[in-house]
Amino acid sequence: MPSYRTIVVGTDGSSTSLAAVDRAATVAADSAAELVIVCAYTPASREQTAAAQDALKDEAYLVVGWTPAEETLRAAEERAVAAGAPKVRTSAVDGPPVDVLRAAVAEHGADLLVVGNKGRGTLSGRLLGSVPSDVARRSGVDVLIVHTT
Repeated sequence: MPSYRTIVVGTDGSSTSLAAVDRAATVAADSAAELVIVCAYTPASREQTAAAQDALKDEAYLVVGWTPAEETLRAAEERAVAAGAPKVRTSAVDGPPVDVLRAAVAEHGADLLVVGNKGRGTLSGRLLGSVPSDVARRSGVDVLIVHTT
């Protein structure tokens, strides 16, 4: 199997997504590949903030707005560098997670997409859909789903 050149990994700050970052960083180190860490977020308009707060309660701040995404990316980048990833880029993008990850794969010419097997919680998972299964079906590149329990 040839080495990967560019790896995209999605994170939402959950422990599962950070495990995916760790695994992606290890693969990037082994392949001397560039690692692109992506965090999808929702703009913090009043209507969207209210809807997120109604649905996600105390976890709404984790997915609404640009600042939480940037904080998540900083933490993920530190982990990736510590795991030996030779070149790391980060990107916070407004949009649904599956669409954001697919666009990142296309934009960066990635040949591997890494995601965790679950996100922030069961309620947010029901609201946002199953990111791992959707990207596995729709990404067009190899997908590594990091299993954590």
